[in-house]
Amino acid sequence: MINLYIDFDGVIVDTIETSYEMIRKEGIDTKDYDAVAQFYSKLDWKKFLNDSKQINNSFENIKKLVNSGLFYVNILTHVTTLYEAEEKIKYLRKYLDDITIITVPKKISKTKMVSAKDAILIDDFSKNLVEWEKEGGIGVRFNLDLESKGFYVIDRLDKIIDFVENKI
Repeated sequence: MINLYIDFDGVIVDTIETSYEMIRKEGIDTKDYDAVAQFYSKLDWKKFLNDSKQINNSFENIKKLVNSGLFYVNILTHVTTLYEAEEKIKYLRKYLDDITIITVPKKISKTKMVSAKDAILIDDFSKNLVEWEKEGGIGVRFNLDLESKGFYVIDRLDKIIDFVENKI
């Protein structure tokens, strides 16, 4: 079985576009890391997550991945605060009761939390995928418009099954 790590924001749940719209409305420059981190630290994560939409039936597709027998499925998500981590875990547990959830402080690379070697990371952020591949992992880009940016790209999580079956 293959270690499969799935990003949360922008892959499982549509939090990126929604939060960036809120950030812009508040007049915050999205390139100002400290201001964005401050915004996220004050966000009501419980309400925000409950108001956010899952992407392309992500929870059912994750269950398909688990049931395929091909993967050890893990959620690997960056967080800015402990409160955010707690609320993401509570939210995920409503839909997925037997999945490993790993929260990563935003300033730390995902490759410093888990071994990327021979593992797959599905992420919408190309920088994470570049780091992942440098550590010997397989980066798969999640993008609804199927823009690859040089990576194998999927727009639904269950499509990773075809990718793996065709590689094996």
